[in-house]
Amino acid sequence: MGPTVPQPPPAAGRATSSARRAYREYGAPGLACAWTAALPLDAEPFVQRVVPDGCVDLIWSAAGVLVAGPDTGPVPAAMRPGDALVAVRFRPGTAPPVLGVPADAVRDGRVPLRELWGAEADRLAETVAEAGDRRAALVAAVRARMGPPDPLVPAVVAALARGSVRDAADGLGVGERQLRRRSIAAFGYGPKTLQRVLRFQRALALVRAGETRAAAAYAAGYADQAHFAHEVRDLAGEPVRNLL
Repeated sequence: MGPTVPQPPPAAGRATSSARRAYREYGAPGLACAWTAALPLDAEPFVQRVVPDGCVDLIWSAAGVLVAGPDTGPVPAAMRPGDALVAVRFRPGTAPPVLGVPADAVRDGRVPLRELWGAEADRLAETVAEAGDRRAALVAAVRARMGPPDPLVPAVVAALARGSVRDAADGLGVGERQLRRRSIAAFGYGPKTLQRVLRFQRALALVRAGETRAAAAYAAGYADQAHFAHEVRDLAGEPVRNLL
């Protein structure tokens, strides 16, 4: 999470702060990352515009555990003074075995985990709250539930980075209808939307790493810089410069 004008996500294990909010990401085996965020009691309320990344987050707070995403557009996320969050982020396509529902069931949503797990979600919330290391407790609980995702997941991500949806389906030996059905269940949206989101994130990462916008657009697979700029506005609701 970040401020209203989104900030670049920090590298794993590095801390950032904005408006006195402290945010940090950590490596976690089998996951995209674990992360923590906190806002001091004497700080001002804080709102971030979260942009699509193809991931699903499981977020613990004093109010319980929330499932966030996958998003298809920008979503505001508020923190109040005194809030402390502990979360895990799933790699694209890997959340459904843990959640127990297809990813599209939580698309663009912020869903209490209790709606999916029942009383087990309450027990998880209590376990994390009482743990000396809340991040480790949440990671351990999630990893204990992890199962294999749809075996097509890594191949779909790789194929969509190289070519069209039709090329991906042909290369994977499945029909476009089956590819769409399995993509929606695993990632939360169809292959074309998934391709847009992942391409957007690739280009954004390149710009943040120092590439020019034109070079990043070309490397990520956009037709040109104008195409990249249009997609950023469509997916993030902000121009590229506000994401840097």
